[in-house]
Amino acid sequence: MLRKFLAAAALGALLIQPAAAADKVKIGVITTQTTGAAIVGNEQLNGMNLALKHLGNKMAGLDVEMIVEDDGVKPELGKQAAEKLVKQHNVDFVTGIVWSHVLMAARKPVLDAGKFLITANAGASPMAGKLCHKNFFSTSWQNDQIPMASGEIMNKHGVKSLYIISPNYRAGKDMAAGVKATFKGEVKGTDFTKWSAPRQLDFQAELAKAKASGAEALFVFLPANAGPAFLKQFGQAGMTDQIKLYTVFTVDAVGLPRFQDAGMDHVVGALDTMFWAVDLDNETNKRFVADYLAEHGRYPSFYAAQAYDAINLIAGTVEAVGGDLTKMDEMRAAMESVPYKSVRGDYTYGKNHFPVQNFYLREVKKDANGKWVQHVNATVFENHVDPHVGDCKM
Repeated sequence: MLRKFLAAAALGALLIQPAAAADKVKIGVITTQTTGAAIVGNEQLNGMNLALKHLGNKMAGLDVEMIVEDDGVKPELGKQAAEKLVKQHNVDFVTGIVWSHVLMAARKPVLDAGKFLITANAGASPMAGKLCHKNFFSTSWQNDQIPMASGEIMNKHGVKSLYIISPNYRAGKDMAAGVKATFKGEVKGTDFTKWSAPRQLDFQAELAKAKASGAEALFVFLPANAGPAFLKQFGQAGMTDQIKLYTVFTVDAVGLPRFQDAGMDHVVGALDTMFWAVDLDNETNKRFVADYLAEHGRYPSFYAAQAYDAINLIAGTVEAVGGDLTKMDEMRAAMESVPYKSVRGDYTYGKNHFPVQNFYLREVKKDANGKWVQHVNATVFENHVDPHVGDCKM
């Protein structure tokens, strides 16, 4: 009986001890490490690793451990990755997430576990509206916003008719909805291409339909390896002088060196819209771009820029609470205040925790050394608020 009493007393003492201070910051990353889309996941990791290098792998004096899980562009794998990160590894933050359908599958395990979820790319519209959550933040954009900027640019360019090609998944539908929300002309047709494995990489039928429609312009959202395949076929179809091309997430810094090496000269002058560019004039961006270029031999993409910001948002949050990761309310308030210097310059958060920020028209040009790079051509929106914030009840 005495032994049982002493054991119970010891257990009780353990239970009433204050929570031990964290000895490290554990960051779980869900991104794509397999399939042809791994090029995008690797770009996210490049941005995160550069941020950690700049931080000396420390946040508020704590070491940082980054644990990476592959989603394989599949929602079920993304959900499994989220469960593993919060249950097995007990991470403090989860970030990464390229794809909107993966975000929709991974969100619940993370948020139900009381962890912070920071998307560094995917901007599924439900997460900005009815499914907004106090512990969910974005360092990218809401899906509708970038194509909304493209629609506005087409209006300014006097485009009267449009054909749309976009993949058949959550983000693809958001992109089509976004451009339709602002474009004032006639939409001649919309094709949703196959995105589930095996992903569609042959677009000759869609290009033929776009040409036959008589549309003045073509709007295309085809990320990862679908973008280069489309652009090659667009040039081969001889359509570069027949229809104006506007893209989002189709021409990026990952693909530009390959386009240049392949002599795809029709890519020079290509226009897209984005919240960020290599030539944004702030000290954080200058350092990020210069060091990325030195390390990888090419310019960073927006995927890397958003991921770089995600790590620095976490760092600023951890610094704000002096490394005490038990202070969830204080950390949330710190995140909402944007406690770091972003590569995009100053921005704020809407009540749904998506950035309120500028969007730019970018154009592919040659730099002083002849490298192809996307430069800011014009500002399309200033301090733009996403269209779903009114549905957020936080």
